[in-house]
Amino acid sequence: MEYQLNYVNMNPQLGTTGTYNPPSLNASPVKTQECGPQCTHQDHNPLQQQQQGYTGGVPPCNDPCVPPDVSSPSEPCPDTPYSLEHAIPQTPCDKVKTKGILKKTAEKIECECPLPMASVPKNVYEDRGTEQPWAVNLNDRPPCYLPQPEDKIPSNKEEGMGPIGPWATGRVDWGPLKGLTGTRPVVDRYSIARYSEGEWRQHNKDILEGKGERAVHRNNLIEWNSRQCMAQTQSDATKNQEDSTRRLQQREKEVHRWKCELERAIAAASEEITFIEEQRRRLKQAAAVLQLPESIAGECLERRTGRLDSELVRDEVEVELLKERALCDEIRQQFIQTLKDIELQLIEDKTAKQRLESDWSDKKQAFELDSTGRGLTLRSSILMFKPGSVIFPGDQSTPEYWEHFTKETLQMSEATRQRSVTLRGTLDSILMNASRDLRSQADKVELILSKRIKCLIEVTDRLEAELKKTLQKLADVENLIDDLQAAIRRMDLCLKKAQTRLDFRLQRQRVENCRDECHFGLIEEVKMIGEQTAALAAQLKQAEDSQAELITGRNELENEIMRKRKSLEIDRFRIQQFRSYYPSATALSGYA
Repeated sequence: MEYQLNYVNMNPQLGTTGTYNPPSLNASPVKTQECGPQCTHQDHNPLQQQQQGYTGGVPPCNDPCVPPDVSSPSEPCPDTPYSLEHAIPQTPCDKVKTKGILKKTAEKIECECPLPMASVPKNVYEDRGTEQPWAVNLNDRPPCYLPQPEDKIPSNKEEGMGPIGPWATGRVDWGPLKGLTGTRPVVDRYSIARYSEGEWRQHNKDILEGKGERAVHRNNLIEWNSRQCMAQTQSDATKNQEDSTRRLQQREKEVHRWKCELERAIAAASEEITFIEEQRRRLKQAAAVLQLPESIAGECLERRTGRLDSELVRDEVEVELLKERALCDEIRQQFIQTLKDIELQLIEDKTAKQRLESDWSDKKQAFELDSTGRGLTLRSSILMFKPGSVIFPGDQSTPEYWEHFTKETLQMSEATRQRSVTLRGTLDSILMNASRDLRSQADKVELILSKRIKCLIEVTDRLEAELKKTLQKLADVENLIDDLQAAIRRMDLCLKKAQTRLDFRLQRQRVENCRDECHFGLIEEVKMIGEQTAALAAQLKQAEDSQAELITGRNELENEIMRKRKSLEIDRFRIQQFRSYYPSATALSGYA
């Protein structure tokens, strides 16, 4: 369009019938300003006319005798059919309505009235391809059907009234002053005359030149502008399509880049979800394995309540077992809380992954649509009119928000993944610390239990040795009692013997019953036997008392040995056997 405007300004003959000039839709064959009945002499130089605003058509009236640089008084132009007032119809200026690509040109060009070309005989052109101003041969008389020179000259002829004529009714149909007064007579029943011959010739000129040539000229303008419009439209359409293809390709690259970023984020999120699920399974496995130490500790405490009497002591083994039970409870609570955290984190990971997958799905669809749109050509079979798509939906996002949304999604996913990684590290340390603490406490319990069993074995052996000594003493006391009883029985025989002798001596008569030394000796012997028997009886009593004490001691030793053996059986054969099933550190850490 800029080229067209420049071309119109540089070619003053625009609008003529020449084939070498590009016509313009808004250009006219003559100068757009009105020319009165009188015009000044002007130079016929085309360049000067162009500088003065002349755009082609019938040149202004100039005096050939007056040089261009000498000013001459303005004289009226001769009344010829080639005058500008005849060539230009006095019609109001209507603004040309244009559409499409011609609208820009119409906006830049001021509204001008398209004026028809003057009716010029063909012999007035010396060369149709030159840029010389038009020259009119005034000696050539126009045809009879075109306006004549005398048509504009008022006629002084006065017709007389006769019986026939346009004034027969008393009202004239036409008069010479009709054009000056502006009156228009009416047609009556006696005549149909309404126009003059001059008006008839002017009407023929308007039809031939104003309608025909102007239509041809306008058709040339329309044809040239149409072809220019088609070429420009095709060029603009091709350029717009190339620009759209380039923009779609650039957009496709951006969508593909973010789609690849989302794919990497989805892969990382899937991997993290796999890891966190593995850690959750490991935690559940560790929680299941933790039941075994809890059961062992509880069973050990329960079995140790079966100890007898004095063995029911709060020894180090029981203290360590209680610590182990409390440690198991504490670890259990920590496992439960950690499992809740892992499940919440797993939900966050899956939510972040779902958001990534949703965004990736949208970008995949957008990428495929942009790829399909970028690959469309004018020969594609899927091209259709879709006027409903030429809109800006209210829910469309801006490029800044689109990029911000994707970045925010990636950042949230990465933050969620980092929290998941941190939680996995925390869980791993919890499991490792729990297994280490449990195994350490288990080793401590087993060490204390071994010491306790060793101590029980020693005291049991000592009690058994004491019992053996007690039994031996008891046997000796029983033998001593037997000997003392035998000795007492023997003393009874001696006493019987001495008493029998005394009884025999008491049977002496009278003087023979003498208190001699024998009698004193027998009395002394009986007395000594009695004292000795009493001493033996006292020893027997002491031996029997000692025997009773030894029996009591033996009973106590036997009972104590029985209790010790019971405790030893509980600690050695029950507790140690239970604790032999204590899980390893690997099992406690959640690994199968």
